[in-house]
Amino acid sequence: MLSIAHHPIYQLPLPEGHRFPMEKYDLLPRQLLHEGTCTAEDFFVPTKIDLSVIERVHTPAYVKRLLDFALDRKEIRKIGFPLSEQLIEREIIIAGGTLEGSIKALDTGIAMNIAGGTHHAFSGKGEAFCLLNDQAIAAQYLLDHQKAKKILIVDLDVHQGNGTAEIFNKNSGVFTFSMHGAKNYPFHKEMSDLDIGLEDGTTDDEYLTVLHQTLPRLIDEQQPDFIFYLCGVDVVATDKLGRLGMSIEGCKARDTFVIENCKQRGIPIQCSMGGGYSKDIKIILEAHANTFRIAQKFYG
Repeated sequence: MLSIAHHPIYQLPLPEGHRFPMEKYDLLPRQLLHEGTCTAEDFFVPTKIDLSVIERVHTPAYVKRLLDFALDRKEIRKIGFPLSEQLIEREIIIAGGTLEGSIKALDTGIAMNIAGGTHHAFSGKGEAFCLLNDQAIAAQYLLDHQKAKKILIVDLDVHQGNGTAEIFNKNSGVFTFSMHGAKNYPFHKEMSDLDIGLEDGTTDDEYLTVLHQTLPRLIDEQQPDFIFYLCGVDVVATDKLGRLGMSIEGCKARDTFVIENCKQRGIPIQCSMGGGYSKDIKIILEAHANTFRIAQKFYG
């Protein structure tokens, strides 16, 4: 049985013409239920987490300014969303879904978050649609509560996980691995423990060859007892904000390789969906749904 975090507050209305495809958070669970990949029992409703948990990753000063709507115009512009109580509540609940899912994964082997993957949130600032870093918050919680000793974050979104890299740059309990478009946003990259920048137009074969050469070796070297996987589907060639040349089938093969490695090695894994910005919402839904289909195949 999968453990999938979902909440209606993901359906946050944004100004007309905004490029962020929020509707996928509503349509994806419907698709999974309609096709029978998941049942209603697979889903759980996350709740807000205590600010003290958030402040183990984000500075108290930033959290206070965020909650007090005290960010300046430049900071809000970098985030890309107009700030509202609903938006902030949404981010806290998303982080709660990833945290609660990670705890469930210790028993079930895997947990999914319909949203999440807010890897551009730094310890003291937000940017690029990310206010709070859900996987970083959950990873630190597992360490703080002795539920994991060594964590590997596998970030395969097309954009580098710059916020995650900054947050854990001095934390030996977390190894950050980001494989992303070399010339894509963010144009100033932070230093992950391992960064692999891919050239524009990278194909399925090229991408998968690098991943196959890298991930098993990393797992062997780092010996993680928990893995967080950011499985953004903005690696596909049709993505408006990506610059790689992958197909939906290549993206599916990527997810299969990561999830199968975790299953075979008995390492619990939490998956956050991350980016997906193709013009055709059907492409986004199919690519994201594949991740859940694969999870169901190995853990259902």
